[in-house]
Amino acid sequence: MTPQDYIAFAKKFVGAIQSGDTATVRACYHPDAKLWHNNDGIEQTVDQNMKVLDWFIRALPDRNYRVLRLEALPDGFMQQHVLEATLPDGTKWAMDACVVVKMENGVITRLDEYIDSAKSAQLRAHGR
Repeated sequence: MTPQDYIAFAKKFVGAIQSGDTATVRACYHPDAKLWHNNDGIEQTVDQNMKVLDWFIRALPDRNYRVLRLEALPDGFMQQHVLEATLPDGTKWAMDACVVVKMENGVITRLDEYIDSAKSAQLRAHGR
């Protein structure tokens, strides 16, 4: 893939998360992909991550990814963004995050997500 291909893929992937298109999100992952988060150190499977994503979509229906930086890497992409949403209790909420994505054969094989643990805890207080 070219750098432009990685950038286009990143936009499609994040756009699918933002719009709640879980079928497209799942199709972006290799079936054996691993997804890791700095706040808990746990490596998730695609199925585990999709369960979290389903909850996330229900909990934050107005979510928006404000992309600050998107860069192609030799084997994927890196995106720095602010996730903005309204919590279920009506509180406006924003969380800084960065993902580093490794791809092979046009799909994600690994995603490392770095998030603000304090802001993540605010979200978990609403059910996850």
